[in-house]
Amino acid sequence: MYKKKVIIAISGGVDSSVSAWLLKNQNYQVEGLFMKNWEEDDNKNCSIKKDLHDAETICNQLNIHLHKINFSFEYWEHVFKNFLYEYKIGNTPNPDILCNKIIKFKYFMNFALKNLGADFISTGHYVRCKQIKHQFYLLKGIDKNKDQSYFLYTIKEKQLTKILFPVGDLNKIEVRKIAEKLNFINAKKKDSTGICFIGEKNFPKFLNKYLSTKPGNIINLNGKIIGKHKGLIHYTLGQRKRIGIGGLLNNNNPDPWYVIKKDMKKNILIVAQGKNNPYLFSIGLIAKNISWINYPFKIPKTCYIKTRYRQKEIYCTIKLLNNNKIKVFFKSPISSITPGQSAVFYSGSICLGGGIIEKKISYMNNIIN
Repeated sequence: MYKKKVIIAISGGVDSSVSAWLLKNQNYQVEGLFMKNWEEDDNKNCSIKKDLHDAETICNQLNIHLHKINFSFEYWEHVFKNFLYEYKIGNTPNPDILCNKIIKFKYFMNFALKNLGADFISTGHYVRCKQIKHQFYLLKGIDKNKDQSYFLYTIKEKQLTKILFPVGDLNKIEVRKIAEKLNFINAKKKDSTGICFIGEKNFPKFLNKYLSTKPGNIINLNGKIIGKHKGLIHYTLGQRKRIGIGGLLNNNNPDPWYVIKKDMKKNILIVAQGKNNPYLFSIGLIAKNISWINYPFKIPKTCYIKTRYRQKEIYCTIKLLNNNKIKVFFKSPISSITPGQSAVFYSGSICLGGGIIEKKISYMNNIIN
């Protein structure tokens, strides 16, 4: 009897390892694939050698073949160069979203389906795929704390017909329990955090390696110089810590300072005090590079929006500006809208799609955007 073949992206982490075991239990013919996406593996902070060792150990334990492939060139050309460009123009990008779109669900998917004869691919993401009537939908993972649909909004419905997400119906605690019962060496391995290619590196030092920086003035809302910044690429809208001005600055206001604007042309960082400062808030945004999962897509009158991964969703309305750009208004103001990040839309548990935040629509009637 023919077993359908699944190639699963094995990272060396517990989620993909348990996913591989679950797929074997579901009677698939399972093979793993380890992707190398970054070349600087001689750095003492880089975990790729440990991850590969863990991936090989798990695959040996499960008796599945592990393929290895190097997508470092593709990652550099299509993900990292975009990452650097966005920082250079003053934005704060999320390269992991682009990595999912380009590396995992383009290059990996095409390689597995066309070169390795796979019927499906699989990953350890905490999301679900559900067929309703004749359409496939991307749903949030059962574990609300681990749901990763925010990072996968660029997937298309046609791709969903060929992707399996085994741990999407489980909680992380359950996944670790399974790994412990199976004596997986990564059962207690810490989750990877932060930007994948930076890891535990010093982020400002890492950016300085690739982008030139120029110190400049920090000013308050009155235009008064209150400090010096180390280069605008090292700051993001809404940032509170490590601004470098500290203290009360003789104004008897104990509230912390927040970044509210980066003027790239004048090389000025603009800050204001208080987490409820109106200059931090937006009533809407304009997003570009829009990607809807299901076609044909009818824009709903209202839906939910997330502008950051851990943010609580709020109601919003969407207005189509053109095929690639939308204007969004929130039911209530949102703090620290950040150009370069993603706005992702939901209807209940269904992820509708999203886009890249181009600029915010300010809560104040001024030009800060």
